[in-house]
Amino acid sequence: MSTDKNTQNFIGTSETYLKNTFADWKPYRIHQMFNWVYHYGCRDFSEMTNISKLMRSQLAEHFHFSLPVIQSRTHSQDGSIKYLLKLDDGALVESVWMPSDSRKTLCLSTQVGCRLNCSFCLTASLGLKRNLTAGEIIGQCMTINEDLSKENAITNVVFMGMGEPLDNLNPVVDALRLMTAPEAMRISTRKVTVSTSGLVDKINDFQKENIHINLAISLNATDDETRNRLMPINKKYPIKTLMDCLKNYPLKPQRRHTIEYVLLEGINDSDEDAHRLAILLKDIPCKINLIPFNSFESSEYRPPHDKQTFKFQDYLIAKNFSAFIRQNRATDILGACGQLAAESQNPSYV
Repeated sequence: MSTDKNTQNFIGTSETYLKNTFADWKPYRIHQMFNWVYHYGCRDFSEMTNISKLMRSQLAEHFHFSLPVIQSRTHSQDGSIKYLLKLDDGALVESVWMPSDSRKTLCLSTQVGCRLNCSFCLTASLGLKRNLTAGEIIGQCMTINEDLSKENAITNVVFMGMGEPLDNLNPVVDALRLMTAPEAMRISTRKVTVSTSGLVDKINDFQKENIHINLAISLNATDDETRNRLMPINKKYPIKTLMDCLKNYPLKPQRRHTIEYVLLEGINDSDEDAHRLAILLKDIPCKINLIPFNSFESSEYRPPHDKQTFKFQDYLIAKNFSAFIRQNRATDILGACGQLAAESQNPSYV
């Protein structure tokens, strides 16, 4: 694939940008291009035979194709694969492919590092190096799909890898539009989830994009003092502000928010926490994912004992919540929630 620096990467380029660039083209021509690139895997404009030679020439003058390159694959005992991907500037990110009987899920990254400094997350130790482009975001999905067999093709996507997706809002939205567009990647909006630590202003902005993607909210505490310690962003958007935002967020029928709650022994796993959590969420359509902490060597935290985890879940179920204990995946290869830190493998990148 050509990577002419005087041209723009076509992967991730929005429909709006293309319409503005080629104002005299009919909209269906852009849909034809998307079909070629995202459905048929075309990486050469000259192969787009139902588009005129003039149009193909104009495209080649403006665009090239570039996808992340697989640096390594690490296989987990549970069947998951952690991919280390190299971007055009040498930056590294990690994505994790997780198979199950009913789905093949990709957890992808949206930033190189992260600026939010959550104390239980290994990615936070990197700080934020830079945002990913829309092409680098969906490029993870495309590169990994091309590496997999057809029967293992990605069916679901979660924006839960390195970075805070809503801290990189515009590229994430462009990537989501291409990911779910019928003429592009054709993934159902029901099968895509975007995680956020609770950036209320960005949640409100995301709502206005009207693309009806599932949101997963990392809550992880039931009082501001504890959440301030775990997630410094809480000092800007405290729990009540976040809950009010979710109560007012318009959901399509049958849709619910996902509340992500990482259980930390002695920190947020008490009976009182379970009681407060039920009160906080009583007016919010949601399901609750309880995630026993995924340990890593430098962390001060530990997961609770199974007995306490089940007790926490049972209390929520008794209060009529859909509460699940999320199975830890790829923990043996540091590929689980909060464990991604590709930059530590690439200290020379600045």
